[in-house]
Amino acid sequence: MFGIPGKQAVTMTPKAAEQIARLMDTGGHAGLRIGIKKGGCAGMEYTMDYVDQPETNDEVVEQDGARIMIAPMAQMFLFGTEIDYEVSLLESGFKFRNPNVVDACGCGESIKFDEKLSSQS
Repeated sequence: MFGIPGKQAVTMTPKAAEQIARLMDTGGHAGLRIGIKKGGCAGMEYTMDYVDQPETNDEVVEQDGARIMIAPMAQMFLFGTEIDYEVSLLESGFKFRNPNVVDACGCGESIKFDEKLSSQS
């Protein structure tokens, strides 16, 4: 919807693709839908949900056996994002490296986008 022909809207590191593929296999799901919603101290939060099939206007990205669907309202906010999966002594989880984010809260769960981008949604 907001993509550039021949370029995926979102990319995944090998670790993220491996984890998403594992989650798909374990739960028998078609993939993960990624979106954004209002919330958190910086204004917006990422969402991730299991899905059994893409919705009509979802952007579908497939890589190394992993499949993510990007909700239509989130596509312009997520374009150019790299998704990684990190494991540390204290936590493990998906990390979003999003060039559209202008600020984030200290915990990393909440993000803020440029006002110009936010007014287009």
